[in-house]
Amino acid sequence: MPVTVKVPTPLRKFTAGSESIEGTGGTVGALVEDLEERHAGIRERICDDQGKVRRFVNLYVNGEDIRFLQQLDTQLKDGDEISIVPAIAGGRR
Repeated sequence: MPVTVKVPTPLRKFTAGSESIEGTGGTVGALVEDLEERHAGIRERICDDQGKVRRFVNLYVNGEDIRFLQQLDTQLKDGDEISIVPAIAGGRR
């Protein structure tokens, strides 16, 4: 079940510089595992020690935030587009 994953600049060191990669999995969680097999080290940048999506990482399936879907259990289908978006914090008031 191939899907397209949009990779942010900070994670491209795991994808040999590719901004877009293919992955497989019936759910977002399975996709993360597939990405780890293909691009070692990427999972720990996406998920914490408990296996949950890190607080400052946002995952979108076809533009919808998985936090408002079924999180890592969100179902995927052929052709879906997953975006990994690191949250931006900080700045001056």
